[in-house]
Order: sequence, then structure tokens, then C-alpha cells
Amino acid sequence: MGEGLVAGTGAAGLRPAVDIVISNHNYGEYLEQAIESACSQSHPDVRVIVVDDGSTDDSRDRLRRYEDRIDVVLKENGGQASAFNAGMERAEGDLVIFLDADDVLCSHAATAVADAFAADPAASRVQFRLAVIDAAGHATGVTKPPPHLQPPTGDLRREELTFPYDLPWLPSSGSAFRSSAIRRILPVPEREYPLCADFYVVHLSALLGTAAWIDDVCARYRVHGRNGFEQLEPRLSLSHVRDTVVYADATSTALLRLADELGLEHPDRILSLSDLGNRLISLRLEPERHPIPGDRVRTLLVDAVRAAVRRFDRTRPVRLALLGWCVAVAASPRPLVRWLGELLLFPDARRAWVNRILGRLYRTKGGRSA
Repeated sequence: MGEGLVAGTGAAGLRPAVDIVISNHNYGEYLEQAIESACSQSHPDVRVIVVDDGSTDDSRDRLRRYEDRIDVVLKENGGQASAFNAGMERAEGDLVIFLDADDVLCSHAATAVADAFAADPAASRVQFRLAVIDAAGHATGVTKPPPHLQPPTGDLRREELTFPYDLPWLPSSGSAFRSSAIRRILPVPEREYPLCADFYVVHLSALLGTAAWIDDVCARYRVHGRNGFEQLEPRLSLSHVRDTVVYADATSTALLRLADELGLEHPDRILSLSDLGNRLISLRLEPERHPIPGDRVRTLLVDAVRAAVRRFDRTRPVRLALLGWCVAVAASPRPLVRWLGELLLFPDARRAWVNRILGRLYRTKGGRSA
């Protein structure tokens, strides 16, 4: 096992115990479906913890009906990171799934996750496909990630310390973690992650073990218009782009700090083409509100060249295409910049045949899609 990797826990031959931590803030109309899905798992050793993060709707009234079945944590509103931290204070199992209160687990999710971790004692993270549903719970036909993509697996420490935001990854409801790995990186910084605490736990956990993948839908991801981060329509939102830039910046700092603690070699700076693309979009379209004060178009393009050279997982034509997109964003008129941004950020809005071609082009040198 390589330096920095955390070995698994639990008795050999036994399925690990699974904690499902549901974080909720004013999702009362969806909360009971999330709880029922967590309580209905086929896995024999599941504990459900619901953290209500200062809801002002009827969430707490609904929670009273479940007090004999689940562990309820009531707290003042502090954001998603604080809810993750509060849930982990109660967690006791070998594995943890962070389920958003507007999402729903499939009944086999905990079993599939436990089996995947049991099969790979070095794994710190297991991800699985999500089926997108609407506010009423109806399937939209969309999956996350899109069918042409699959998150990479194995030892991803080099990738995570070089171009982490270029890697396909799932939000919290599509990921499960080894609890020992999560405890190693707690607390999740609460000021930096009022939302998107999954940025922190998904990327940092990759430095503490290998990544595994279940190529099956294990949860349903609800897109309803009030999501904290997910957009209902495939339209470029500059506030969303800026938030992504801010979360990536905070996560890069945390990744490099953890790498130093683990004694891992890494570049001086993390350079991801997707992050640089977001920064270019933000800087070109609303420079007065751009969140990184020192950014300039020219320096971002120089960094994009460096980032493209670093993409050891891609063929030269793919790297040139990604770099060409950054150049186009830097040089195009503003209306075209918006269109280019939507082309990159919303794969579900592309023609299916385009994604099929991209899936073939994006096959890594080693033969795995990412």
C-alpha cells in the first residue's frame, strides 16, 4: 500500500456497518422520502442520522414521527459543512453516506457500497450513478455522470494533486466514504463550505485511499429549482460559476496542506482546465465581480497551457481541444463566451451523438473513461 493510503477497518469477511447521514435545511416536503429510503435499506447494519440545520419550515415537526427509528440532531443553521461535522460526531459505522434531504437512496445502495468497500480494503471512497428526478419524483431520463463518462478509479493521488476538478465526480448523495478517512480530514471548514461540502470530502478523501466505482444507479438526485447548487435549467449562471471558483480555490489549499502532512510530492500549484475555464468565463463576463483578485486573462491562458501539458491522462488531440476551448473563451465576443460556457458546463444539454463522440475521444491512455 502506497504512502498516504489508509487501510480498511472492520472484521475480515464481515460486511461493514453503514451510517447514512441526512443533512436537511428547509426541505420538509422531501425529507420523509429521504428518511424512508435510508430506513428501507437491504443492508442489515445501517444507522440513520438526520441533521436538521436550523430549518424554519415544518421539517422538525416531520422529524418527530421518526424519533424512535433514527438519530435526530437539531442545530442552529450553520451550513452544509457544519451539518456534515455534526453528523460525523454521532456516526459509529465503518462507512458513511452523506445523503441530501431532497434526494433518495435505492434500497440496495448500502449493500452495494458495503460490498464494494469489502472488496477493496484500500478504498476510501466509492461512487455510483445517480438518476435525476424532478420535484415530483419523476425520472427525467438523465443520469449523473452522463453515460459517456465514468469517474476514474484506483490510486488517484497524482491526479488529485495535479488536475482534481477535471476528474468526473459525484455530489454527496452519489458517494460513500470510509469513516476513518473522513475522520482524518475533519472538521470540514465551516466558513469555506456553507454549501458544497462534498467538494472538500470527495477530493481530500482521495489522498487517503483508492477510489472505487459502482456502475449502477444507487440513488435518485432531485433537481427542483431550490437546490443549493444544482441548476434547474442548462443556462449559464455567473453566480454559480463564481461559487464554483471559490470552492475550488478553498479545496486546492486544503489538498496541498493535506499532501504536505502526508509527505506526498505535488506541484507548487494545482491547475485544472475546468477551473481555469470557469475563471476565464467569470473574468470575461463580469470582471467587477470576479472572486480571484489577481486573475488576468493572459496569465490564465498561460496557466491553461501548463494545465494541458500536465494532463497525462489524455491524448494530445483531447488536450489541444480543451486548450482551444480556453483560448476561444479568452478571445471571443461576450455572447459567444456565454455559449461556450454552456457547451462545457452542461453535457446533458448536448446532442447525444456529441457525447458519444466525446466519450470515445475522452478515453484515457490506459483505456478507462474519465
